[in-house]
Amino acid sequence: MITFNKPYLTGKETDYIKDAVSNLKISGDGVYTKKCHDFFEKKYDFKKVLLTTSCTDALEMAAILLDIKEGDEVIAPSYTFVSTVNAFVLRGAKIVFIDSSVENPTMDVEAIEALITPKTKVIVPVHYAGIACEMDKIMQLANKYNLFVVEDAAQAIDSYYKNKPLGSIGHLSAFSFHETKNIVSGEGGMLVINDDRFLQRAEIIREKGTNRSAFFRGEVDKYGWVDIGSSFLPSDIIAAFLYAQLENLEDIQEKRKKIWKVYQEGLQGLERSGKIKLPFIPEYATNNAHMFYILCNSLDERTQLVQHLRENDVYAVFHYLSLHKSPYYTSKHDGRKLMNADRYADTLLRLPFYYELSNEQLSYIISVISSFYEKR
Repeated sequence: MITFNKPYLTGKETDYIKDAVSNLKISGDGVYTKKCHDFFEKKYDFKKVLLTTSCTDALEMAAILLDIKEGDEVIAPSYTFVSTVNAFVLRGAKIVFIDSSVENPTMDVEAIEALITPKTKVIVPVHYAGIACEMDKIMQLANKYNLFVVEDAAQAIDSYYKNKPLGSIGHLSAFSFHETKNIVSGEGGMLVINDDRFLQRAEIIREKGTNRSAFFRGEVDKYGWVDIGSSFLPSDIIAAFLYAQLENLEDIQEKRKKIWKVYQEGLQGLERSGKIKLPFIPEYATNNAHMFYILCNSLDERTQLVQHLRENDVYAVFHYLSLHKSPYYTSKHDGRKLMNADRYADTLLRLPFYYELSNEQLSYIISVISSFYEKR
């Protein structure tokens, strides 16, 4: 069976974990956490980053930082992972779901303004598959209506919008290092703070609502409980694993982009014949090769293709279900039809994608897909 995902180890992960343990500082904000922070702040010019135990935690920190309260409205895509919106629901927000664009699963930016009300507080663009949303228009609307923007960049490491790193544009952003991502630490995430207003408070929220970080820097003579918060910081063991990955970022990205290109070139004939659709990347966006997906013509066709692939030892998976139709939120949704979100939920199929996929395996996967459509 060709699996859907396989975490790639660069070789130094266990060495750095051993070193972290020998330092006898394996709780949060140790040597390797600082190394990771420095890496991101220097390479992508992020104002400040804080490692978290997950992207979900980073989003929950963002919701606390923005003082989300009961009745606040948050505009977010329906076609996304539940963490994108759950972080704000936990604070009492109402989610106003927006449709995806026709071209790809990122949010339809042309539909945002009509959804803004006096209660709107945040826009949450999700850079699906690492492909940028049209951030200029989103930021213009945020400035016009005095809104905050939280980039869900879970899949978007090392991807850009008009030469700006994703995650550096909104007021806050959240990244994931889950084992299915380009750069991994098993579980893990990161909050990026691009707005000076949130720099000090972010540290406090991350440290259970205390000013502990300031204390250890010698900025206060004792620390205490000064705000709400939780334990969002990861062990330095997780950071040690992550740092080994970051040292190999360029190599990992180069290999993933080669895999993506093999899929694209091998399947473009099926797209030309109208059998499937391949990912669309706008001119303003780069491709970080987070995933490769195809769009089938119907839910039934996709179901049959998944079965055909598994019968031939290839494990492919569909992705999100529309959140506005979820059991939890369907009664809270305002009833608007989100046709594109539903279309992606029914037809998008993610193909196996990981560093160690060989050209032979890729050719085999492409041939299995081609054989399916030859019979239709």
